[in-house]
Amino acid sequence: MSVAFDNILNFRDVGKTVNDYLNRKLAREGVLYRSARPDDASPADQNKLKDDLGIKTVVDLRTKTEHLQQAEKRQAPQSEGSALAQSNTTLAEPVQIPGLRYRHIRVTGRRFERFLLSQLSWWSYLKLIFLFLLGYRTQAISLLSQEVMLPRGIVGMGLITVDESGAEIAEALRTFIEPATLPILVHCTQGKDRTGLIVVLALMVLNVPTEAITYDYMLSQAALEPEREARLQEFREIGLSPEWADCPQHFVARVEDHIKTRYGGINSYLDSIGFENSERQRLIEVLGA
Repeated sequence: MSVAFDNILNFRDVGKTVNDYLNRKLAREGVLYRSARPDDASPADQNKLKDDLGIKTVVDLRTKTEHLQQAEKRQAPQSEGSALAQSNTTLAEPVQIPGLRYRHIRVTGRRFERFLLSQLSWWSYLKLIFLFLLGYRTQAISLLSQEVMLPRGIVGMGLITVDESGAEIAEALRTFIEPATLPILVHCTQGKDRTGLIVVLALMVLNVPTEAITYDYMLSQAALEPEREARLQEFREIGLSPEWADCPQHFVARVEDHIKTRYGGINSYLDSIGFENSERQRLIEVLGA
């Protein structure tokens, strides 16, 4: 199920989406939403999120670099109707919608970063550090993108996230079961891959069939089309190819196969990252139909 907004792309009710696809209810509707970044939400968008949908919590999975990139864009002249940009006291801080609770979880955390850095040659590693120290953050990330991320692709990076971001994944899943957090909106920049991974894992706990999870994930392909050219420019700036704007058809199946092969299944994987059985049962209670 998609909901029309002025300035929020890729928004949908995850539960209703999979239920409608399956023509039966496996997930609770109206409690878990996903989207691309809502930074430019219009006043009408804000009211729809808070009043019409009753969203209480927003989980932002983005990195500091992404927040800084958006801050630079907000430094351009703002229209009078841009209430969100005017509400922030510091442009470098992530945009927040007044009245909503925010959780910032950088799902690609320190361990993930250390793994990526370990894949660089010594020369490239030193060059990257030098660029960061001089303030050339985007150029440093471009170096990492070209040498580490591009060869692995979206799916490969998703699998690395599974392996190296366990603590952050567990933290994100725990937001779903904390008191008074639901309904909840989860987003990253596109609301496609990092958001998609968290949603995939939650739906796997609910035993939602692979084809229904894939259907939900693949909806992002068309939902992000209105801003595709702008997203491609962002990717080019950090050294990524146009394929990073797409949704690989086999993303969900590869994640599920990786978890089964390496960890023995979703429950064993979640045990390994500290998201225990009692928490999984609570997740089923709050997100299951």
